[in-house]
Amino acid sequence: MAVKVLLIGLDGATFSVLDPMVARGIMPFLGRFLAEGARANLRTIVPPLTPPAWTSLTTGRSPGHHGVFDFFRMDSPESRHIRFASSRDISVPTIWDAATAAGLRVTALNFCLTFPAPKVAGYVVPGWVPWRQLRLACHPADLFDRLKALPGFEPRELAMDVKLEERATEGCSSAEEYAPWIEFHTRRERHWFDVFRHLTDTAPSDLTAVVFDGVDKLQHLCWRFVAAEPGTVWEHEWERRAHELCLEYFRQLDGVIERMCSIAGREATVVIASDHGFGPTRQVFHVNAWRERHGYLTWSKEQLDKQEEGSALLGVGQVARHTFLMDWERTRAFATTPTSNGIFIARANGNGRGVPEAEYHSFRQRLVRELRAEKDPATGDALISRIDTREEAFPGPFSSLAPDLTLSLADGGLVSILPSDRLVSPRPAVAGSHRPLGVFLAKGPGVRPGADAGELSILDVAPTVLYGLGLSVPADLEGRVPEAVFEAEALKRKPVRVGAVAAAVETPAAASYAPSFGAAEEEAVMKRLQELGYVE
Repeated sequence: MAVKVLLIGLDGATFSVLDPMVARGIMPFLGRFLAEGARANLRTIVPPLTPPAWTSLTTGRSPGHHGVFDFFRMDSPESRHIRFASSRDISVPTIWDAATAAGLRVTALNFCLTFPAPKVAGYVVPGWVPWRQLRLACHPADLFDRLKALPGFEPRELAMDVKLEERATEGCSSAEEYAPWIEFHTRRERHWFDVFRHLTDTAPSDLTAVVFDGVDKLQHLCWRFVAAEPGTVWEHEWERRAHELCLEYFRQLDGVIERMCSIAGREATVVIASDHGFGPTRQVFHVNAWRERHGYLTWSKEQLDKQEEGSALLGVGQVARHTFLMDWERTRAFATTPTSNGIFIARANGNGRGVPEAEYHSFRQRLVRELRAEKDPATGDALISRIDTREEAFPGPFSSLAPDLTLSLADGGLVSILPSDRLVSPRPAVAGSHRPLGVFLAKGPGVRPGADAGELSILDVAPTVLYGLGLSVPADLEGRVPEAVFEAEALKRKPVRVGAVAAAVETPAAASYAPSFGAAEEEAVMKRLQELGYVE
């Protein structure tokens, strides 16, 4: 058996970083890949957020149809209980499901929301799983023990080790803190390559997919070093060292990609894609503070006093705690998480609190008008560049679980959900934040050498993978096989086949999956999100 499709995920990759890396000779293999293959900007979903974006990439469906909107999820539109999203929340088939149903083997490594692991014919090592839970998370059940026998296998670095990352990121004000963080992620990508190489050498899969997420993490914390122009003069030695280590990360990543492509072979179709792009952010918009000033949200003095006394909640409560700080008798609009940039409207639902149903649309439009009018107090520029209603951003059967409004900030960053005396706070240093345009690259049989396909949708990746596997593309996928990527003669020899509508995925029975996150694991994931700047 040989690899038919190799899917390499570069979390957060953007051509604004990759192209200069190629031009400077830091990523020479990627330069050859671009010359021999096709490229395109890849427009992601709204908002450009990791879990719903990767889910869209692996399903060919938008969030309103697959049901994932955030790292977190409320149990229902009326619920105030927030929990972590998991693979159980994906309500449509994935490329893993399609390949398995067709009798093909699958290897999926480090993709978010593959925990609990889908029961594919092949191997799954999920991403975003604390290392202590990695044994239970892997599929099949004996996979972890097989990997543990590999020379140099280090589960603390392969998965998430909060202690290592806390030492690397605490303060982030000196070379002693930045350098270990960057070096850790350089090593971590090599660990994922070692797992890929072992599985491909011993039991290759038709569809083999790996996500390297250090790109995202370095750009969040080290944007000013990653995106620095050649010849930048650094004020401090630790800054110069951080910049050099970031360049070395991308140099090492280029080598890893080269070796993966060599192992997969020339007959494999290789697709490289990101879940979103990246850019700089310099400020924070305190969205719940804005709602408080406009009379749409009221904090509970009793609960705020308790908060000041130091009563802390762990795990999901680190995000959900602000819901306990609200006076729900007088709150009509609120933000549940900082990651989605979403605003929820508290609807009355017959209980006398919140916004009556008859006033919902007019109330929502008033929010839109007032938010669009909000100006940056320092510059006078608009704070918000775009506001999407749930019908605009998330059409589909799961629209009711989405935020009523989704904000795109002019600064490109994330909102703050916590109480604050300020509407806008400057960041102490420029950071990196997600952007709508990621990357798509492809090379292999039938791919047009040197082609620039312009702009594709992230929903087009799943159909492209299915086409590369020789499978039909379900008629109800929202994405398409991009013809501009392939040679006309190749499409004639191997035309795109449209298949039957994909069957809906029922919520799996708990017995068919490994256990979900416990309190300790939720706390570990929350700390990881805090370190990356998603959660305060």
